[in-house]
Amino acid sequence: MTAGSTQSTVPSKPAVDLAALARDRLDRLRAGLAEQPYDAVVLTEPESVLYATGYRSMPGQVFRTHRMAALVTATDLWLVAPAADVPAAGATAVPVERISPFGRFYVESGSPDPITEVADRHDGLAGALAAVVAALPSSARLAVETRDVPADVLAACGDVVEDGAGLLFTVRSRKLPAEVELLAYAAQLAEAGIDAALAAAGPGTTEAELAAVVAGTMVAGGGDPRFVVALTGERSALADAVPSARAWRPGETARFDVGCVVDGYWSDIGRTAVLGEPSARQRDVYAAVKAGEDEQLAAARPGLPAAELFGIGLDAVANGVPRYRRQHCGHGIGLSIYEPPIVAPGVDTELAPGMTFCFETPYYELGWGGMMVEDAVVVTDDGVDLLTRSSRDLRVVTT
Repeated sequence: MTAGSTQSTVPSKPAVDLAALARDRLDRLRAGLAEQPYDAVVLTEPESVLYATGYRSMPGQVFRTHRMAALVTATDLWLVAPAADVPAAGATAVPVERISPFGRFYVESGSPDPITEVADRHDGLAGALAAVVAALPSSARLAVETRDVPADVLAACGDVVEDGAGLLFTVRSRKLPAEVELLAYAAQLAEAGIDAALAAAGPGTTEAELAAVVAGTMVAGGGDPRFVVALTGERSALADAVPSARAWRPGETARFDVGCVVDGYWSDIGRTAVLGEPSARQRDVYAAVKAGEDEQLAAARPGLPAAELFGIGLDAVANGVPRYRRQHCGHGIGLSIYEPPIVAPGVDTELAPGMTFCFETPYYELGWGGMMVEDAVVVTDDGVDLLTRSSRDLRVVTT
């Protein structure tokens, strides 16, 4: 680094009781289940399994082929997971007797322990899930969160009443207060990382150095960095490129799009800076980009369809940029980085209190650069509250 300091104020992490939050989420899920025409739901999305059980799988974050499921009834909860997950899941989230394991993994104990007997009980997820489903009353009606579920897993569920994805959207989209706290903290960690990078930057600072400060700040605050886009000059027009050894030069933009995970909850925050005095065009384009998000923030309220919010953001930017096209101008966020509803054409889902979003109206021009401002919000009874705290203006880094 050639200027400034690498120090930044890391926000204080909220004292959220994760075990209590897991219970509250399960209670909300069961309340929703009670209103459905079925008695049990099988969850297959990793984030939905986490929502119901409170178990966050480390192997699930490493292996693309990792598979788990959960079965929820009004009074019971089962986790269906690889044998390698059982020791951690049993120690942190679900009693071992309510885990149906599959696959091969060995762990020993100095005394008799059921965890040491989890290997080879079932060959795969379908068999382990079928054993749990078989324990339900014969009259039980079942739904499955069916997106991308393999045929053998569906078959293991027997007579499926309907897709349970609608139930999961209903309960997951409207966040509990503790969920909002964690989302706000994750967002503010991302902001702190950007602030620290800009405080340390100067002529010659590379994209990789900027990214390292962002990531280090998030780690220092207890976050798990998941993506750090820190691009300068013409490369700032590359939407999701990996930071390089390119040096930031006076007069150029730097575009940040960064996110981390805190206790399972995501952030996705964007900011733009110029090294030295911005040009007239840089100021004008950024003003248009920010106007798009400003109009979204002013218009968002319960009952507003997501598609209408998309049009508001798009039109506001287009007033200042001759050709502006976007596939979306925001998305829900929570245990997944992109949760429904997406702020996009044709999405008629209405905003509701407790929903959390990232609003964004970026602009990318090859050969010139890219600019963005992206913020996390929670929908309130009469509008939205920002979960971010840092300046949304075009940042100027002195040379």
